[in-house]
Amino acid sequence: MTQVRICDEGRASMIQRAIRTVAVVMTALALLAGTAGCAAGQDTGRDSGSATETPGVLHGTVTVFAAASLQQTFTTIGHDFERAHPGTTVRFSFAGSSDLVTQIDAGAPADVFAAADQASMAKLPTDLLEGTPRAFATNVLEIAVAPGNPLGIGGLDDLTAHDVQLVTCAAPVPCGAATARVEQAAGVTLHPVSEEQSVTDVLGKVESGQADAGLVYVTDVRGAGREVTGVPIAAADRAVNTYPIGVLRDAADPALARAFSTYVRSAAGQRVLADAGFGKP
Repeated sequence: MTQVRICDEGRASMIQRAIRTVAVVMTALALLAGTAGCAAGQDTGRDSGSATETPGVLHGTVTVFAAASLQQTFTTIGHDFERAHPGTTVRFSFAGSSDLVTQIDAGAPADVFAAADQASMAKLPTDLLEGTPRAFATNVLEIAVAPGNPLGIGGLDDLTAHDVQLVTCAAPVPCGAATARVEQAAGVTLHPVSEEQSVTDVLGKVESGQADAGLVYVTDVRGAGREVTGVPIAAADRAVNTYPIGVLRDAADPALARAFSTYVRSAAGQRVLADAGFGKP
């Protein structure tokens, strides 16, 4: 009987050890399965999330509405931004600032707005903007004439001659408002044969020979190269335009819009603007 009890106790001990072993194995398998499921869940999250959700990574398209006088510099800045942030695209719409305000107010899909003066930015309802726009550049007017200045125009007074075909910007446009301030500062009254809705239209008429002279920005004269000659205006420093940039509240990708605005105001963006003749804000 004693031997039988010992046997029974031995078998019981073996069974208990086997049960413990099976339990350990089952627990290990359960842990492995949970880890695999967690890893799979993490991979799915990365695949379904957008790149801009990852801090420091920018992807996608940013649409920038910018004043016509910024076309050359912002095109360069846009390319530089895309190289600095692979996977991004900068799309531009250039026009007179007042026209752009009208478009944005009507619901045009824009992420960033850069105006040629603070008055134009102020016309945009504040509830359409995210935060306060920031100044990033300044600009002044200059007289653009045909290459070599064949009429010998030396200043604003010469533009009042009846035989000079002068073109300026319309009053609602920033360059038109600057023209009015320059006239007042210089004590002259100009009589343009045409008033355009953007500074590029004024420059185009001078370049094509449709006008003898036009009031444009210093940066436009520099950007035109040999197509025109620039004549400085003595009172130009009394009509300085300050350019602001702002992020729109309904931007498709606010992080990307903010990044572009910041880049314009960064050292890299400022170098491009300075090379084009813009002044510091």
